Amino acid sequence: MANRSDSSDAVFEALLGDIHRMQPSELPKLLRSHRSELGVENVFLYLADVQQEQLAMMPDGSASSQAALPIDSTVAGWVYRTLVERVTTRESRGLTLWLPLVDGIERLGVLCVEADALDEETLRRCRTLSTVVTLVLYAKGVISDLYARSQRTQQMKISAEMLRAFLPPRSIGTRLTTSSAILEPAYNLGGDAFDHTVIDHTLHTAIVDGMGHDLIAGLSSSVALAACRNTRRSDPSAGLEPLVRSVDQALSDAFDDRHVTAVFAHLHLDTGSLEWINAGHPPPLLMRGTSLVPEALEGEPEPPLGLPAGMADSKRTVHEAHLQPGDRVLLYTDGVIDAKDASGQRFGLTRFTDFLMRAMAADEPPPEALRRLVKTLLEYQHAGLTDDATVMMFQWHPAGSPDYFA
Repeated sequence: MANRSDSSDAVFEALLGDIHRMQPSELPKLLRSHRSELGVENVFLYLADVQQEQLAMMPDGSASSQAALPIDSTVAGWVYRTLVERVTTRESRGLTLWLPLVDGIERLGVLCVEADALDEETLRRCRTLSTVVTLVLYAKGVISDLYARSQRTQQMKISAEMLRAFLPPRSIGTRLTTSSAILEPAYNLGGDAFDHTVIDHTLHTAIVDGMGHDLIAGLSSSVALAACRNTRRSDPSAGLEPLVRSVDQALSDAFDDRHVTAVFAHLHLDTGSLEWINAGHPPPLLMRGTSLVPEALEGEPEPPLGLPAGMADSKRTVHEAHLQPGDRVLLYTDGVIDAKDASGQRFGLTRFTDFLMRAMAADEPPPEALRRLVKTLLEYQHAGLTDDATVMMFQWHPAGSPDYFA
C-alpha cells in the first residue's frame, strides 16, 4: 500500500505535468483541481500590486471577484510583510493557512489554503505547493502579461512601462549578501532606475537618475542600464572604470542634450571590499548596526554621464572602503530627501536615515522597511511625488543570511 509520502510525490508529479501545458490564466483553476489529492478544501492565490498596498486574488474564471486584501491591515498582509506563515480559524469550520510566496527574498504574494485540519503531511504539501506556485509565476510571467496586469490598479505611463521592462526583481539575495530596492511613483516614473546582480563572488549594483521627467529621461536611464549589463555580460571580470566608461559613451552616442547621474558599485563578497564610482549623484551612505557612519563613503563630486566630449574627465575615480560583517550601504536619488509636505518642508536626509535605522533596530526585513519608507514618503507629500524617489539597500553578511531570510 502506498504511503502518504508516495501520494504526495504523485500529486506534485501530476501537477507539474499539467503546469507545463496550461495557459497562465488557468493556474488558480488548476490548483483547485488538485485540492483533493493535496488533502485540502480550497486554494486561492493572491498577488501584491505594484505599489505593495494590497493583495489581489487571481480569478479562476468561475468564482465571483473578491475584494483585494490591504497589506497593512489583514492577516494575509501580515504574512506578506513578515514572511511568516499563519493559521487562522474559519467562522464556519476548519482552518485557513496563509503562506508567503517568496522567490529567494523577493516577495510576490500569498497563498491561501483552506482545510478541515492541518497535520504535518498536509503542511509539508502546502509549503511545497507555495514553492511550485512561485516558480510558475516567474516562468509563465515571461510568456504572458496576465500576472503583470493582475498587479496593477491604474494605467501606467509609457516611460514607466519602458523602465520597468529593464528593472531586475526588487530584492535578490545569497548566503553572503542581500540587496533590495524600491522606486516611486510606480505608475509615473521619469528617469530613475536601479540594477543589482551577483556574478561569481561579487555583488554589482547601480542606481541611475535620468535628467528630466519624460519619455526621453526614461530612455536615457534604460540606455545606461543596457550599456552596464552589456559590459558585465561581455566581460564579467571588467572593473568599474571600463564599465562606467561604456555607459558614458553609450549615452553620448545616443543623446545630444541628456545626461544621467549614477552610482555604480561592486561589493566583493569574499572580503567585504567595496568599490564605487559616483557620477554626480548623492553619495552612498553606510549603516553600521543601527547607526549611520558619517561621511564614510563621501568623495569628490564628478560630472554626470553622457556629457559632450571634453566636458567630463576621461578617467573616473574608483573609491574604496572595507565593510564590516552586517554593514548596509544605502544608495538613493534626490527625490527621496526632496519630497515636501504641505508647508514646503523637505523630508530631508535626517528623517530618511532615522526611519531606516529604526527599522533595522526592530530587525525588520529590508524589503518591508523600504516598502514602509515609500508609503511614508507618499503620505508626507500628499499631492504626490513630483520627482522619482528610489532607494537601494544592500548588506554584506558573510556569517550567513539573516533569520528573516532563512
